[in-house]
Amino acid sequence: MTGVTLATLGVGGRAEAEARGTEPGGVGTRRTGPSGTGATGTARPAPGAPAHPPGGRDAPAFRGMWIATVSNRDFPSRSGLAATEQRAELVALLDLAVRRRMTAVVLQIRPSADALWPSPYEPWAACLTGVQGRDPGWDPLGTAVSEAHARGLELHAWCNPYRVASHADPGRLAPGHPVRRHPEWALTYGGRLLYNPGLPEVRRHVQDAMLDAVRRYDVDALHWDDYFYPYPVAGQVLDDDAAFRTYGGGFADRAAWRRHNTDLLVSETAARLKEIKPGVAFGISPFGVWRDAAADPAGSDTHGGLGTYDHLYADTRRWVRERWIDYVVPQLYWNIGFRAADYARLVPWWAETVRDTGVGLYLGEALYKVGDPAQPGAWQDPRELARHVALARTYPAVGGHCYFAAREVAKDPLGALTAALAEG
Repeated sequence: MTGVTLATLGVGGRAEAEARGTEPGGVGTRRTGPSGTGATGTARPAPGAPAHPPGGRDAPAFRGMWIATVSNRDFPSRSGLAATEQRAELVALLDLAVRRRMTAVVLQIRPSADALWPSPYEPWAACLTGVQGRDPGWDPLGTAVSEAHARGLELHAWCNPYRVASHADPGRLAPGHPVRRHPEWALTYGGRLLYNPGLPEVRRHVQDAMLDAVRRYDVDALHWDDYFYPYPVAGQVLDDDAAFRTYGGGFADRAAWRRHNTDLLVSETAARLKEIKPGVAFGISPFGVWRDAAADPAGSDTHGGLGTYDHLYADTRRWVRERWIDYVVPQLYWNIGFRAADYARLVPWWAETVRDTGVGLYLGEALYKVGDPAQPGAWQDPRELARHVALARTYPAVGGHCYFAAREVAKDPLGALTAALAEG
C-alpha cells in the first residue's frame, strides 16, 4: 500500500518495539483482579468483568509491565540458561514489578507458535533453551502465576495469535510443529511465517493453543498483542488467494472477508473463554490508531495513514463496542504533539470509544523510546511520560497504563518511569 509504512507514524507500534530489541521487523499475599481480592483491597469483580474497571480518578490504577520473551527481549536474558537461572531471572522481574509499584505483569507465554508451558498443541518455546521443542526442565508459566500472586500481582498471559516464526523456513521448526504437519496452514510474508487467518481450522487451533493455558493455570487474563494480519511490507502481497476462493464468497471484497476472519477469532475466543473460566478477563493491546478521520468520520485526528481497520484487518473499535473484550490497551507509542499520531488527540478518542461499554481502558506507553537518540526530541525529556499520565488523569475512562517493556522498567531511562509513577 503506497505511502503506508510504520515510519509514517514515527515507527510507532509493537513491531518497532520488538525490532529495536533483538528481533528483526513490598511483597504481599493478596491477589488482584478477577481471581481474588486486590492488593489495594478492592473487591473481586463479577465474573467476566475487566480486572480494573474504569472508575475515574479515585479508582485503583492499573499499572502493567510487559515482559517480552520473543527472541529473548526481556526474558530469559539469553536462551540455554539452566532452569534455576531462568527461574531466578523470572522471580527477579516479578520483584522488579513490585518495586516499581506495578499491579500486573503481562508475560508473553506464546511468542511464536510455541509455549512457555508444556502445551499439547505447540512445542516448547525456542527462547528457553535455544532449540524449539526442547523441555527446559521447569514450568515458566506455572512459576509465574504462583510467584506473581504471592506478590499481589496479576498475571496476564500474553499470546501472539498468528506469528509462527521470524524466518520463512518450515524446516527450521520443531519436529511435530503444527506447521510441519499442516504446511497448508502457513503463509509467508515479509520473510516470515504466519498462520493463515482465513482458515477455520487455523482459528480453532490457535484458540485451542491459547485457551489451554487458561484451562490449566490460574491466570488473571488472556492478553493479545497487535499482530493479526501482518503489518504491510512495501512491494509484497499476502497470498491468501486459495482461502479467499474457498471462504470469501458473499463478502464485498477481500478486506471485508479478512476483517470478518479477525472478528471471528476475537468473538469466538471471548465466548469460549467465558465458558471455560468466566472470571478470567480478555484484553487486547492493538496498534493505537483504528482509522484516521480522513478515511472515516468516526476515526481519530491522526494523519499517518496506517490503521488497524484497513491494514491489519482488525476492527478494534468494534471489539470494544460489541464488548467482546474486557479491556483494551491501545499502544499509544507517540509523544504529545507528534503530528501524525498525537498522544493528546488519541487519548480522548479512545476514551470516547469505551464510553458506556464497561470495557477497561489502559494506555500502552513507549518507555523503550525514552532517551533513545533515534527518537524525536520529546523522548529526550524525562517528563514526557509524566505528562502522559497527567493528561490521562483528566479522562475518567482511563484506568491506568502499561509500560513496554521490562528491560526498560529495570533501567528507568532518564528517570522517566519514576516521574510517571509519581504522577499517578
